[in-house]
Amino acid sequence: MDVSKNIPELFGSMVFNDKIMKERLPKDTYKSLHRTMELGKHLEPSVANVVANAMKDWAVEKGATHFTHWFQPMTGISAEKHDSFISPDGPTSVIMDFSGKDLVKGEPDASSFPSGGLRATFEARGYTAWDPSSYAFIKDDTLCIPTVFYSYGGEALDKKTPLLRSMEVLNKQALRILRLFGDTQTTRVITTVGPEQEYFLIDKSLYEQREDLVMCGRTLFGAKPPKGQELEDHYFGVIPEKVMDYMRDLDKELWKVGIFAKTEHNEVAPAQHEMAPIFTDTNRACDQNQLTMEIMKKVAARHGLSCLLHEKPFRGVNGSGKHNNWSISTNTGINLLEPGDSPENNARFLLFLTAVIKAVDEYQDLLRVSVASAGNDHRLGANEAPPAIISMFLGDDLTKILEAIETGSEYSSENSREVIKVGVHILPRFAKDTTDRNRTSPFAFTGNKFEFRMLGSDLSISGPNIILNTIVAEELSQFADVLEGAKDFSSALDDLIRKTIAEHKRIIFNGNNYSEEWEKEAECRGLLNLRTTPDALPSFIAPKNIELFTKHKIFTVTELHSRYEILMEVYVKRLNIEALTMSDMVKRQILPAITRYANDLTQAALNKKAFSESIDTAFELSTVKKLSSLCRKLTDDTEALEFHLDKTHEIEGVTDQANYIRDVIIPDMSAIRAAADEAELLTGAEYWPFPTYTELLFSIR
Repeated sequence: MDVSKNIPELFGSMVFNDKIMKERLPKDTYKSLHRTMELGKHLEPSVANVVANAMKDWAVEKGATHFTHWFQPMTGISAEKHDSFISPDGPTSVIMDFSGKDLVKGEPDASSFPSGGLRATFEARGYTAWDPSSYAFIKDDTLCIPTVFYSYGGEALDKKTPLLRSMEVLNKQALRILRLFGDTQTTRVITTVGPEQEYFLIDKSLYEQREDLVMCGRTLFGAKPPKGQELEDHYFGVIPEKVMDYMRDLDKELWKVGIFAKTEHNEVAPAQHEMAPIFTDTNRACDQNQLTMEIMKKVAARHGLSCLLHEKPFRGVNGSGKHNNWSISTNTGINLLEPGDSPENNARFLLFLTAVIKAVDEYQDLLRVSVASAGNDHRLGANEAPPAIISMFLGDDLTKILEAIETGSEYSSENSREVIKVGVHILPRFAKDTTDRNRTSPFAFTGNKFEFRMLGSDLSISGPNIILNTIVAEELSQFADVLEGAKDFSSALDDLIRKTIAEHKRIIFNGNNYSEEWEKEAECRGLLNLRTTPDALPSFIAPKNIELFTKHKIFTVTELHSRYEILMEVYVKRLNIEALTMSDMVKRQILPAITRYANDLTQAALNKKAFSESIDTAFELSTVKKLSSLCRKLTDDTEALEFHLDKTHEIEGVTDQANYIRDVIIPDMSAIRAAADEAELLTGAEYWPFPTYTELLFSIR
């Protein structure tokens, strides 16, 4: 079958989307549901029953036998509990049934999900509630209904609830600004996201031989191969046939569930690739990215591959990120970060732009928190990803325009010498792509959107977008307060933009973020450099940030502290798992392998001497000596690691545990890895107990 001829029919075929709803729902029901989806209006039970019945009939026709409330607890992955559609119809028969109550509300056991102290373990009740703004879909013969997840006391236990709150807050504040510009047509403002997803593909059979990959998602050991990414021959190179088959299959599976998979290519590191979708609203984009990561792994297994989504699965080559392309749009089709040509549109664009600049400067700590993880600590600043310092790239033209506005001077370009006064004189046309792209910037303006590049590849994009929505909403709120009370809107607007640029221009940097010079300059500018996750996370519960979140009702104080506890606990638990895995691999695999090889070398030397005393045994004896020394070091360092791990459990408080792991456990692990990687290069290939980097990175051609 020629799939290309059937893509329009294939796309969204497993989604209960707007087209299907329009076809299957009574007109009044469809309008009522649409009002709920677009404006957040309450959904009446009678409407829910009609929707549920239509959804069930459609799903059963598609082969579904079960339904589930699909939600995103604070584990970073999705969760689901399946129930069949069957209901008894007498003692010996069943009917397929699905009520409005089943659709709208579920009641899973919440006791085993992370809560960060929101409730005691014995307080098990939790609820899932349908999110009508994200379409239901079919996966593995199961109707999946996107839902929020909250506790018996009403606290958010998931990543979707605060995201929806943040979207509502930004909508409210953006509408205030638009009304000041005379826009009475727009009724809703949304943020849109297009998350580029990087990943590695390796042979599944090799993956299964690596305990560290199975347990931790990354290699804890691995000597540098003779070739890495230094020839730059993998990036955008010819895609291997086996990978191409995978990508074709992945596209089809993603298209079925309505995910706009658009771009695919080889990335910089060997065995690394990327998939990028088309923009959609932030809520659906977050849902779809979670689903994308799940499907990527499933499809890989079908092709005898393993898909690695860890931020840094291999040392010495680039790790994987997830570029969060974020913008602001109206329901009338206007991108509010599009520079535009007219005075009014330029002024509006500049106001939204300066709101983002102010937000990023004032809340750099929160943006850093939003991407903090044990895995991402390996990647940020590793000459492949932005450093832990937040800055913004605007490009030369836009930066010059802002400088001219700030100083009241002339803006010069090839075609214009106009004095800029916002809202009065037309700004010089600022076309897209008038400057080079800065791939070293953490937060780069790319024509009509911002690309937040610091996210790790396996991160839920909900967290960063909650932060972005909230901090920009806060600045728009402050701007609206000033402008709504102004006697002369144009003058007040001009003053506000100029003042904001002057006070927050320190966050703008168009140079090389990877350079040591920038790190020094950033310190002089007063920018934060929160190098590790334990350095960054306390900012989440800093007083100014608690005030921000509670003011806009994104999180309660309790919810904030619970999330801080969860993030710290995850850091501690992940590093504990890695340390235990490392100890196990050293004792049960690496040391026995080195010992076998050393014994065989010793026996080979003895055999040589037995044959003739004059035969040179320098290689055997020197290698055995080096390996014996490394074995001693591995034994001692592993014992030290285990001793320090025991000490970790004696420390009270997850914050102190995280700091101890950062300062003691990680250096222990680094010392063990250095010795093991050196031993790998000395040990015969057939003796080494698991696949090497050369095998893992270059086996798929």
